[in-house]
Amino acid sequence: MFELTGFQRDLLYVIAGSDRPSGQEIKERIGKDVGEVNHGRLYPNLDALVEEGLVDKGQQDRRTNYYTISEEGQRAIHERREWEDQYVSLDE
Repeated sequence: MFELTGFQRDLLYVIAGSDRPSGQEIKERIGKDVGEVNHGRLYPNLDALVEEGLVDKGQQDRRTNYYTISEEGQRAIHERREWEDQYVSLDE
């Protein structure tokens, strides 16, 4: 996950917490937290996550794709959270 941008990590987390979201749904969800996200930023980053094997892309209908977290993506999130826990403790 260290090679991903912060935006790509955020996309990965949004996808992991959703049930087969479309690109538009991802755009709306992440936009609530980071502000307006245009297509030119969103879809190349989603494609990069697919190419990295962290996200799987499927076709909902002729015009709409959906995205799901892959096993590799789940593993990457788990490993990232373990790494973060070394440095940040919420118990204190």
